Amino acid sequence: MTLNRRTLFRSSAVAAGLLSTSGVHAGQRQDEAPFNANSQTRFAANIEMWWGGTPFLDRIDAAAALGFPAVEFWPYQGKDIDAVAARAKAAGMIIAQFTAWGFRPGMNEMSNHDKFEGQIREACAVAKRLDCKMATVVGGNDVKGLSQAQMHDNIITGLKRVAPIAEDNDITLILEPMNIRVDHKGHCLYGSPDAVRICREVDSTHVKINWDLYHMQISEGDLCGRLEEGFDQVGYLQLADHPGRREPGTGEINYARVLRQAHDLGYRGLVGVECYPSEEPSKAARRMAAAVRW
Repeated sequence: MTLNRRTLFRSSAVAAGLLSTSGVHAGQRQDEAPFNANSQTRFAANIEMWWGGTPFLDRIDAAAALGFPAVEFWPYQGKDIDAVAARAKAAGMIIAQFTAWGFRPGMNEMSNHDKFEGQIREACAVAKRLDCKMATVVGGNDVKGLSQAQMHDNIITGLKRVAPIAEDNDITLILEPMNIRVDHKGHCLYGSPDAVRICREVDSTHVKINWDLYHMQISEGDLCGRLEEGFDQVGYLQLADHPGRREPGTGEINYARVLRQAHDLGYRGLVGVECYPSEEPSKAARRMAAAVRW
């Protein structure tokens, strides 16, 4: 494309618009953003929950403008994966993880395992296009006529079936327990003990837990103690404060203490920011940055 005064003006306007959307002002240095290379913990912004009124690809740039080194998102279906990969590469951003298998149909029902295997194969191919190393899988909602123990056994069977696929593709599948008190009533897997037991039974280096600290706080509390007990099965951490599922600094969780515990245990991975910002994103990010510092 030939650059002229009109083209340059239009490009500058687009860039300024993105900076305004993210809450970062033109001329602000990267080290003045809420998160930067000196941050103690590296965070991945969930771009389904942040910048909801912004075109999807532009949310990657908005996250980069606030200093996030990575993003995560929910289902890969219906998204232009090559465009996501290209935009992330251009912005120097990591795709931390996405959802490979959601709530329905449930992995906790044996009749769905053929479809589950096929979708995991597809998700592994998508992950490679994104240069992404992790993908979330969900156990499923309660199935009429099955006990919780039976549903959990079915999850183990399903994960054992796809573990070799994940291993061959070097993609880690992260099983996410939910909470049934606030967000996911009727879900079959909640709290850490059952998730830890399931993953230990599967016994694969590429099947671990998406340890969402928000869900764990609601389900069981004792975040530091439970994290230590199940740390061998932690694949990825996510967070939100409670109550409200907003950014850290708005609720009851002492995230500075919890994230220091994770670091002391040896966690060096990204932490997914799966929460809704309580206000304009840059202000929410600054509140969070202060709340997670230890």
